[in-house]
Amino acid sequence: MSGQGRYRYLFSPLRIGPVVARNRIVFSAHLTNYAEDGHPTEQHAAYYAARAAGGAGLVITEEHSTHPTDWPYEKLIHGFHRSVIPGYRRITEAVHAHGTPIFAQINHNGGQASSMYSRLPVWAPSAVPDPMFREVPKALEKYEINEVVAGYGTVAAHCAEGGFDGVELQCSHSSIVRGFLSPATNKRTDAYGGSLPNRMRLLREIIHAVRESIGPDRALGVRICGDELIEGGTTIDEAVEIAAAVEATGKVDYINTSIGVATSTLYMIEASMHVPPGYALFIPNALRRRVNLPVVGVGRFKDPQQAERALEEGHCDLVGVVRGQIADPDFAAKARAGAATDIRTCLSCNQECVGRMGLNRWLGCIENPRAGKESTALPTPAVRGRRVLVVGGGPGGLQAAAVAARRGHRVTVLEEQPRTGGQVSVAASVPSRAEFLDVVRNLAAECERHGVEIRTGVRADATLIRAESPDVVVLATGARPQAPHWAGGCERVVDVRDVLEGRAEPDGDVVVVDDLGFHQSTSTAELLAERGCAVELVTAGMVVGQDLGITLDMESFNVRAHRHGIAQSTDLVVMGCGRQDDGGVVLQLLHHPTGQMRERRCDWVVCATHQAPNDQLWHEAHDAVHRDHLRQQRTAGPGRRRRRRGHRLHLWPRPAERRHRHRGFRLGTRDGAVRADL
Repeated sequence: MSGQGRYRYLFSPLRIGPVVARNRIVFSAHLTNYAEDGHPTEQHAAYYAARAAGGAGLVITEEHSTHPTDWPYEKLIHGFHRSVIPGYRRITEAVHAHGTPIFAQINHNGGQASSMYSRLPVWAPSAVPDPMFREVPKALEKYEINEVVAGYGTVAAHCAEGGFDGVELQCSHSSIVRGFLSPATNKRTDAYGGSLPNRMRLLREIIHAVRESIGPDRALGVRICGDELIEGGTTIDEAVEIAAAVEATGKVDYINTSIGVATSTLYMIEASMHVPPGYALFIPNALRRRVNLPVVGVGRFKDPQQAERALEEGHCDLVGVVRGQIADPDFAAKARAGAATDIRTCLSCNQECVGRMGLNRWLGCIENPRAGKESTALPTPAVRGRRVLVVGGGPGGLQAAAVAARRGHRVTVLEEQPRTGGQVSVAASVPSRAEFLDVVRNLAAECERHGVEIRTGVRADATLIRAESPDVVVLATGARPQAPHWAGGCERVVDVRDVLEGRAEPDGDVVVVDDLGFHQSTSTAELLAERGCAVELVTAGMVVGQDLGITLDMESFNVRAHRHGIAQSTDLVVMGCGRQDDGGVVLQLLHHPTGQMRERRCDWVVCATHQAPNDQLWHEAHDAVHRDHLRQQRTAGPGRRRRRRGHRLHLWPRPAERRHRHRGFRLGTRDGAVRADL
């Protein structure tokens, strides 16, 4: 059955005011950090065009700032400058080339901003500091409110001149409009504060100004927060009333939805895999039962079946699929073609999309190396049909194999274990991390589609590599656990992998040492707590699992840790350990802020620490190839040597930083494991 027949609702067209979307899949607005000097770039055009080419029914760009006082992060599009219009046209023309409408989201972040870049006061409805930026904003005067409204109208006019088919007003998780709508941040006593109609006054004025700017031939949408999830904030009941009032203006064509506040409950806006898909559907459901305008539902849709079900059950009229289309730009096209199993499903790991935003880097994806690089042309393989041998069936090896096969080479993967997956399979075995295994499933499926031969249960060595006679060998042999320097050979000091792979079964009182600041320690601690252990997490950092904050996992982990009784101790450096008479462990801990030493007695110590490269095969293969080359040089005549120089065996990667070159072969690395000329 074709996807169009299977997904009856998903691939039906829908009119949104004057615009018709060919299907119900929306690539909703999200930050990319692709802007340069406040202007859209070629990367924006290529990024959005890739999703349009992949079949999205509607594309909505990231926010465009409407006023110079709004500059919350460095790489923001300054829509209030006319100089952005040529960039707008490049974006819209690139998307329109694929028959897809594109809207621009416009916004002023209000009190959820910083004066660091603008060097201007932050504007907000009231002088209520934001929890993230911690800057007391300036409460707007009436003339400044008029300036904000005029700014929306100006940017909307720029968007219309730039070729956008519509404009979406960001009034949800990070917006000055949300600040006015919310009783938690709007403490005004004038005509813009107090009752809900008063708090909506700014929104109504902006709707009027924007409609005047774009005219009747372009769509206008409003994105509403259904529940801020903060004390005294907007709830679903008020959100329904706001939606009804928006519809009553007669100037709006659709309503988009959101949940949470960007600086307080961001972990619910861009939920990780710990939160079930479709978790926010109660919001569009409630709004749709009140209004007749089309309503967009969002909330971690991983596959087209989930989106179809949301439409079929009447929760929404369109479905926002963001991370799903970042991971696979062809999400819609594959579903429509009846090839949903070929979709590279998003993991909701938040590492390269959400996480990179927090580090002021451009948006990427751990599953899709092209995300964020769509404007960069791929090199053409210099030679096709090479024999490529990949050693290691983890994600690195499978990705290298899939790329090489897609470029026309004959590829074989050798994996020592009975199944592929490497450490990802181990990571996916802990509580609430099972979706991480999708990366292996996705890559294995891609290898199968491109004809990669995968042999499991095969231990590769230099002799086997020589017998295979490959043109290229890619070594993706991963890493192995190594004991920390202070372990002293104590058999009850083990690595997290020893626990997860079944080589150690700690019980009783367990200390988990977090040297990495990520899921390795926290997930293993949860697993041990569920097995009945008394667990304490110890770290030299100021926060246990500090990088969980980057991927928005920190809040949910702390909830689970409290539920399991997991203790957390910070600022402690392990200096050494010894054995107790009963076989337990005595840890020597340094509290580095005070310089005090303390003892911690426990039954087991589990370490999340850096691993050692598993590079033995590289050295074996390097030595074997070098010996073969020298043997050929000794036995072959001058003419023979000249002919042999044209054939090279490539080995990737190198274990050391230096680059070696020999006349008969080459050793080196390239990003992505496979050289460009493959």
